[in-house]
Amino acid sequence: MLTIISNVLRGSASRNSSTLQAVLQLLAVQSEYANLTAPHDPDPPSRLKDPQQPHSPSVSPPLTQIPLNTPVEYKALGHTDVVSSEAIAQKESPVKSIGSSTSEKLSEVPLLTERISERQKPVFEKIICPVIDIPPSLELITVKLPINPATSPAQLTPAVANITSTDPLMSSCPSPTGSVLGHDNSFPEITHSLAEETSLPEPQLAKCDLHKLEDGPPLQAVLTREEGLQYYRTLQTIRRMELKADQLYKQKIIRGFCHLYDGQEACAVGIEAGINLSDHLITAYRAHGYTLTRGGTVREIMAELTGRRGGIAKGKGGSMHMYTKHFYGGNGIVGAQVPLGAGVALACKYLGKNELCVCLYGDGAANQGQIFETYNMASLWKLPCIFICENNKYGMGTSVERAAASTDYYKRGDFIPGLRVDGMDVLCVREATKFAAEHCRSGKGPILMELQTYRYHGHSMSDPGISYRTREEIQEVRSKSDPISLLKDRMLSNNMASVEELKEIDVEVRKEIEDAAQFATTDPEPPLDDLCNHIFYNDPPLEVRGTNPWTKLKSVS
Repeated sequence: MLTIISNVLRGSASRNSSTLQAVLQLLAVQSEYANLTAPHDPDPPSRLKDPQQPHSPSVSPPLTQIPLNTPVEYKALGHTDVVSSEAIAQKESPVKSIGSSTSEKLSEVPLLTERISERQKPVFEKIICPVIDIPPSLELITVKLPINPATSPAQLTPAVANITSTDPLMSSCPSPTGSVLGHDNSFPEITHSLAEETSLPEPQLAKCDLHKLEDGPPLQAVLTREEGLQYYRTLQTIRRMELKADQLYKQKIIRGFCHLYDGQEACAVGIEAGINLSDHLITAYRAHGYTLTRGGTVREIMAELTGRRGGIAKGKGGSMHMYTKHFYGGNGIVGAQVPLGAGVALACKYLGKNELCVCLYGDGAANQGQIFETYNMASLWKLPCIFICENNKYGMGTSVERAAASTDYYKRGDFIPGLRVDGMDVLCVREATKFAAEHCRSGKGPILMELQTYRYHGHSMSDPGISYRTREEIQEVRSKSDPISLLKDRMLSNNMASVEELKEIDVEVRKEIEDAAQFATTDPEPPLDDLCNHIFYNDPPLEVRGTNPWTKLKSVS
């Protein structure tokens, strides 16, 4: 104790010769020393246990609250000793004094924020300390910290999050209402993600615009922890895969056409979550994400992009032509996939299967005449078909406002009911797709959906993407409506996952993409003899003329 007093006095003298300054600091140290040396339980609830040991379900650290009219600034600190909860409850906060000549910052009792994961293990810890500017005229200020009731572990780790609806895409992210510790609203100013210093969006879904529908998708959704983690992994996989494809294309390892899907991942993941694997899907040439959700692997997709034998189409299709079971690939002709999809829906109805077909097209293809012809036939025959327009705001270098007299694509079906959905929110897309699928399966005929989304890259690799829009516009969408960030913040704010868990997924996805890229650059190219294979289905082998009349190749089904 004498050593501590001596050090404090010696340190005070070096900074300020005022005796009052040194005495007041000595009092503060004595107060802290009394708290730290007071008798306490060997395992106080305010200290984190060993990460390998589970928490006791009956113990939860108390939360503290700062009055809202107190001007405070919240800063994250490094390692520090944590005062026990009993000491905080029984005593006022230990404070330090401020001299009258300078305005210094007063450090309050550190607040320990803790979350308990579903496995009852500590997920993360962060020390938060309010810092208060003291007027020069005041010698000493004491702020009392009232104690909130401890939140139970069941509240800290809900298995299901109930989410209510508004529109985050058409406006900036709304201010948060729940703290990072679940349902506690003690800190409306500090409800932020511990992974990033950004405000959490409201845990809400977007309200759909309806056309010729009395009722739309439900305004509440249920998201389980397992579903959330699965959606997050798939979103990250598509994003990383497209960024790696961009890199390989610029290295001239991928050649030909390549249309990337980053920014629109919530569309593919949400649609897949709203239908069955036995249902059918056909889309345009921006098809990498749907190839993955329909059962393709990252290795097969990357190898197909590089034209290798291990590709999903044996290296003969490339970026625009990938296929899996019940997935009829990307189509290189603008809008041609829509009448083909209606034909698949006709087959579903003819065979009497309780299946449907999802036909996807972009805002640029929405002006094609064959799409309106398909609307007519699908409505006339009441085909189980979901027409989905992925409106990413730009066609091939042209904004939708310059290309379409009416940008209400969900009303283009006229006699076909439609709805417009926030395509950046995977839960909005999922609930709208479920609603549309139920409409089709009930025999009411086709339905039209418009997903308002955004692509970060250009139309294709030859399009830089910034000649007709600004970098600031792209960055604004990234910061406010990114599909991965929306889901990530929603899960963190509802205590459905920890920052560490999501980081682990990121690392695993990054490794998977790197391994697939390595395979795609080392796997051999298909031999010339395989060039004409699989032209026909279930036919005996036949001879096919090659690149000149003297070259003969044999096609095998």
